[in-house]
Parts: sequence; structure tokens; C-alpha cells
Amino acid sequence: MDDSLSEQTEPHVYTAPRTDISHDQGGFRIHFNFPGRAVPNHEDHGYGPLATVVESFMDPGTLIRMHQHRNEEIVSWVPDGVMRHDDRQGNELVTDSDHLLVMNAGSGFWHAEETLADDPPLRMLQIFVRPDSLGLEPDIQHEPIPDPAANEWRQLFGPEGTDAPLTVRNAVECYDCRLDAGATVTLPSRSGWHTYLYVFDGAVAIGDESVGYTESAVVTDGRDVTVTATEAATVVAFGIDPDAPVTRQGTIGR
Repeated sequence: MDDSLSEQTEPHVYTAPRTDISHDQGGFRIHFNFPGRAVPNHEDHGYGPLATVVESFMDPGTLIRMHQHRNEEIVSWVPDGVMRHDDRQGNELVTDSDHLLVMNAGSGFWHAEETLADDPPLRMLQIFVRPDSLGLEPDIQHEPIPDPAANEWRQLFGPEGTDAPLTVRNAVECYDCRLDAGATVTLPSRSGWHTYLYVFDGAVAIGDESVGYTESAVVTDGRDVTVTATEAATVVAFGIDPDAPVTRQGTIGR
């Protein structure tokens, strides 16, 4: 990482268009968003402990067979529809708009994903966080989350050891927000942390910068950065400690 980024005190907004990095497996399609690529001269495709944010599509009646992840934290955020999970620990879980799934893969975690033939088409985000250490104890978290409130941030997960509802093993926290057209909110912030914002639906302005559907932005350290919906929008914001120690040996999120 460019050390000068973490030393800035005034916010700067680096925007990125919809990703052109994708993989099509028919009923399962993914688009990789690499937050580090928004920043000029940034050598890492990730941004500190946030490796990638993947927009994933599953058609009804799609099975992703049992496979293993290692040394990464995978968060499944499903705003609509259902994603069905089973694993070698005997869990059979349904993740939907009322639940969040965090798979702390650690030294190794086997799982499968599925949609049934009568399930709706699925579009979700799968978020890959780099853990701070290799070979950690595998774990899985699947919890109900509060109903969203219009024009308010809802925390989804945060670093282990905090009071976040679900946790990952590095310095990343995540919020979502559903904005009415014309509504304005202030980005969640911590001193010294940066923010990656992804527009899942709609369009917003961050300060003077426009960020549209499936576009994203990195906001460097700063307070009171506003996000205004130029049309009704759903956005996801990641607070990131850019100087956190990271590992880069994940199955996907390297």
C-alpha cells in the first residue's frame, strides 16, 4: 500500500466503474470488485484487509458443490432471495434478507451453496476479508440481523473483539443503508481508517463525485463525508484500517 494514503487527513474520493473482471459458470456468475484498483498507483488489488467484494448471481436450481476455503473470512450478504448453505459440520443454513452468514475459513472449511428450482433468482454480495493470521480455527456464524431503517446505517459485521453482531478476524467493519431519493447520510468513520463504498442499487453522490449502479469508491481518511442518493439506492460501506497486518493466502481473497 502507498503509505501516503494512510497519512492523509483530508478525505479524497477515488471512484471506480463497474468491474469488468467476471467469471461465468452458467447458473452461477460472479463479478470481482477489487477496491485497491480504484486508487492510482496502488499496487495491491485489495485494500488492506479487504481483499475483494464479489457480486454473485445464482439462477434457481443451481448447486455449487462442496468445496474448501482456507485462510479467508467470507461474508454472504443477501438483500433479496435465499442462499442455501450446507457444510461438513452438519449445518444447513438459509441466508436471506433477515440473516447474515460469516464463514471464518481459517485452516480449512468445506461448504456447498444452492438455490432450489422454486427459489427466486439470487443476487448477493460475497465479501472476502484477509485474516490477520494463517491457520486460524475454522468457525461459522449465522445470525438474524435487525430490520433496515430507511436512511440509516445498519452494522452487519466488525472486527473480532468488538460489539459488532458478527465478526471477522481483521480490522474491517461493514454497514448497509437503503436511501430514499434525495436523502443524505454521513459515511461511518474512524480516525485513521478509510472507507470503501459499493452501490448495490441506484446511484449516489459522495461529495462532488457521482457513483452509479455497481460502481464503487474508496474514501481516504476524513470525517463528515456525505453520501446523497441521486435516486433511491442501496449502498454497502466498509470501514478499513489500511495499516492492519494482513495475510494473502486465501483460496479466493488473496
